[in-house]
Amino acid sequence: MAEMEQVEAAEADDTLFILTAALLTPAQFPAVLGDDYPEACAALGLGPHPVGYGLVFGQDGDGARWTVVVDDVSLVAVAIATWDCGMEYDLSPDEHTVVAALPGWPLELTVTAPGVPEPHDPPAGPDDPAPLAPPDTGAWGPAQRRLGADAVALQWAVWREQFDADNAGGDGETPRETARETAGTPVPGTAVAEETAAARETARAPVRETTAPSRETAGTPVRETTPAQEVPAARETAAPARETAGATTAAHLPVPPSGSEAPDGHARLRRVLDELRGYLVEPPPPGRVRSAFAPGGARTLRADGPGWSLVARTDDIAFVLLDDLPGEVLPVGRGPNLPGLLAALDQMAVRPA
Repeated sequence: MAEMEQVEAAEADDTLFILTAALLTPAQFPAVLGDDYPEACAALGLGPHPVGYGLVFGQDGDGARWTVVVDDVSLVAVAIATWDCGMEYDLSPDEHTVVAALPGWPLELTVTAPGVPEPHDPPAGPDDPAPLAPPDTGAWGPAQRRLGADAVALQWAVWREQFDADNAGGDGETPRETARETAGTPVPGTAVAEETAAARETARAPVRETTAPSRETAGTPVRETTPAQEVPAARETAAPARETAGATTAAHLPVPPSGSEAPDGHARLRRVLDELRGYLVEPPPPGRVRSAFAPGGARTLRADGPGWSLVARTDDIAFVLLDDLPGEVLPVGRGPNLPGLLAALDQMAVRPA
């Protein structure tokens, strides 16, 4: 691996304005990048390090986009948590934690550094890697499907209430009793909040100055650096960014109108449930099944597979999104078998540290 050449910190275009950050770990990674942790790492040209990485997004003095990959996951996690609480945090990774400096951004960011040109990809030489770019979420596909599942997980109560309203029967039975493990009518997306999983994965951050990556070695992993390549604590803080990173908002997901039919939904859901049971026999790649906190002592499960995504609460029902049913959200009722399956998946799932 080539070493980064020395950068003169005094030059204006060597200032890196940190905009925001994200985690890339088995338990927490931008789902838009892949169905599992190794796939998300491969999208950035990284190996699936067991501990994971922190991703720091910024612009240099010329406005060029850069993604700095660091192995100090705890530092990035603390920064994100602090920003989520509305407080300032000076994210300044040490030079020895920098794994790679990659041109471009792998996520769609809506923040920019003040006082520099509009975001653009840095000039690339013939041997430089192609700049990172967000997956296309303009049309329904794997990236949009995963974003949709993350949106359901974030706004679980809204989707659950809509499910109850759509399945309330007139015979006195509860929606949970009438909605067994079969496909139901798609849940309309009329009341989904504007915030999406991608927006949560990249937290608000004040724009800060640090040392920009060397253009000559963009995209190459870093083994050693000189003092000029340090990422020092910022001495000046620019105006805070007012918007956070995000891709397609949940409100923009292509959801069909209430009452539309999914004639093959039952068979498709059975296939998904069978594949989930298969995960218990042969564990999938890390990150395919993830468990997160939920109110009331329950857990929120997110699982992905070829062509499908699932979001569930261990004390409740599940929802499934499919590549071949654009925009539809299929409920899986509690039934007699779902609780045991969710409990077993939660036992094998990776969890945030």
